[in-house]
Amino acid sequence: MKKVVWIASLALALTGAVQAAGDVQAGKAKSAVCAACHGADGNGSSANPLFPKLAGQHPKYIVKQLRDFKAGARKNQTMAPMAAPLSDQDMENLAAYFSSQQHSVGAAAADKVAQGEQIYRAGLAKGVPPCSGCHGPAGAGNAAAGFPSIGGQNAAYVAKQLKDFRDGARSNDPNSMMRGVVALMNDRDIEAVAQYVQGLH
Repeated sequence: MKKVVWIASLALALTGAVQAAGDVQAGKAKSAVCAACHGADGNGSSANPLFPKLAGQHPKYIVKQLRDFKAGARKNQTMAPMAAPLSDQDMENLAAYFSSQQHSVGAAAADKVAQGEQIYRAGLAKGVPPCSGCHGPAGAGNAAAGFPSIGGQNAAYVAKQLKDFRDGARSNDPNSMMRGVVALMNDRDIEAVAQYVQGLH
């Protein structure tokens, strides 16, 4: 009897997981309104590099950010009203679509590559840990841990997020991890690593 109950529970859990998973085609249809800022394929808009690339991003991370925008845990005057009407399934669908797209990679400013690479791969002696510890050597992140893919991301967007974490304007990082990392980074450090990340792949 216990075995039957266990099998039934497992089947229910698997069914629930399948139903909760995102649908790429539904996400593509829903993404039409996102295209103006994030691009039709999620690779951003050349009009404003402060809008992030979403292509190839981990679904779990996209869903968390949308939920945080909707709940007010992450503040943004543009994204809050966009996320407000989305259901959990809408978020899963959008995440499935954008994560399925191939992300593009930019080019780093040549005069900032050396410093940016130093910070990304080795950190700073003043107590800043290397970015690669969580985001990986090629910036692919860690899907299971919820660490985003950042390789190829717009430098302007990366710099703004790092400054927002440092200055307290953004605080939806688990266990204050990012706020702790950037607390001792100055603007020059941030600009350098943001440029390095833009060309990272």
